[in-house]
Amino acid sequence: MPSSLDYLKASGTTVVSDSGDFESIDAYKPQDATTNPSLILAAAGKKEYAHLIDTAVAFGKQKGGDLDNQTAAAMDRLLIAFGSEILKIIPGRVSTEVDARLSFDKEGTKAKARELIALYDSVGVKKERVLIKIASTWEGIQAAHDLEKEGIHCNMTLIFGFGQAVAAAEAGVTLISPFVGRILDWYKQHKPGPSYEGAEDPGVQSVKHIFNYYKQYGYKTIVMGASFRNIKEITELAGVDFLTIAPKLLEELKNSSAAVPKKLSAEEAQASAQKIAKVSYLHNEPEFRWELLADKMTFDKLHEGIAKFAEDGQTLKNLLRKKLEA
Repeated sequence: MPSSLDYLKASGTTVVSDSGDFESIDAYKPQDATTNPSLILAAAGKKEYAHLIDTAVAFGKQKGGDLDNQTAAAMDRLLIAFGSEILKIIPGRVSTEVDARLSFDKEGTKAKARELIALYDSVGVKKERVLIKIASTWEGIQAAHDLEKEGIHCNMTLIFGFGQAVAAAEAGVTLISPFVGRILDWYKQHKPGPSYEGAEDPGVQSVKHIFNYYKQYGYKTIVMGASFRNIKEITELAGVDFLTIAPKLLEELKNSSAAVPKKLSAEEAQASAQKIAKVSYLHNEPEFRWELLADKMTFDKLHEGIAKFAEDGQTLKNLLRKKLEA
């Protein structure tokens, strides 16, 4: 009997694993995988990944320089080590994140993206199998616009608002990651009362709106829903381009036999009489920033997400630094 996970895949949605744990990724046979500093930090504490830490530390020492330089080099090598191992399991691409502290630095983001791609190349991984994950700030989107022209494919993460999604599509990025569950978290905290379930979930509604807009105006950027709190959020988005799902929820879907009907369709969006008004943000920084500021949820969650990724990234660096000092 097909599982709910099978039904989801049959809806036309590509399933992506949101994990840094190789065993869990292998268990669900996803097409792609995404990582971030928080996921790698969680995985790095497991003894089966100790050899990857050792490889990164050895690389840092080999690079030389002061301890800060060695730590930075070891950090980049650790990201590539996890990504490379994941690519041995999946047939598609892995997302690797630029240091969140560069989220407001266009040139710094571009430089780090190029460094990561070069590191991947040094271990035999071609850039076609990598998505560089960048926070969807003004600077991040502008950096991605330039990187895509160089053939470096980008995954714009921490998408909470429509303006971010529009600017990313105009920038020609390969993929965006609108965060469903974190939008729900904000609404439950700041506007409690409604159940916010299923189709009424504000995170689900956000992704549907973005998906329909992209399809109506012919944008090629992939919409990949991310950050889920329950499987209802996932099944409400059946038919969207991609969904990146944590192992716990993948397991729930695998163990369920409930049918998952297709809810989103590019053809239906294109044929709809209800056209979404066309807007533009990529070349209008004041308007983009105002749109971001005017939507308190988007502003709060974007900056909170950047801070959390930066914090976990620093914790990971501290772990490597101690090993380099030993």
